Amino acid sequence: MRGKEFMAQNLSEVLLSEEQIKQRVHELGEQISKDYEGKDVILVCILKGACIFFSDLARAMTIHMQMDFMGISSYGNAQKTSGIVRITRDMDLSITDKHVIIAEDIMDSGLTLTHLTKLLSSRNPASLRICCLLDKPERRECEITPDYCGFIVPNKFVVGYGLDYCGEYRNLPYVGVLKKEVYSEK
Repeated sequence: MRGKEFMAQNLSEVLLSEEQIKQRVHELGEQISKDYEGKDVILVCILKGACIFFSDLARAMTIHMQMDFMGISSYGNAQKTSGIVRITRDMDLSITDKHVIIAEDIMDSGLTLTHLTKLLSSRNPASLRICCLLDKPERRECEITPDYCGFIVPNKFVVGYGLDYCGEYRNLPYVGVLKKEVYSEK
């Protein structure tokens, strides 16, 4: 049986507890709500990794908003993006003259989000900001930083709370560091 206990055995450490994440997401929701009070907001989920963060963040926000989804694929192995970005699902809503907040699970190299912000900026939003749960500035290859950040994390392979390895571990309620032997085997 391969349940949460099995997944937990493949972690070297729990980096962020369920309670730490819950508290920080609540704080982010409060701050964004304060910053965008009275504005036309579209919260955009970057699938699939941000889906859990996006849902919790949206519930923590007290402002009127619309929600939409984008799917983005970066070719390459599971540990590093190649920087080649493909839109697998585009938004349904027009973002012209709207305040757009991108909800993303993690910012590491910055290549995918740089590409995405250029694309969305061309659609003439009133503003465009990034809210990510995790930021790995050590891995940054572009001049981009999140406008809202949950946690700065070290350059380790993290999973849980939406982040995956080969489609697994997303449903862990916390963020953990995957043991190197797990992702070296595949």
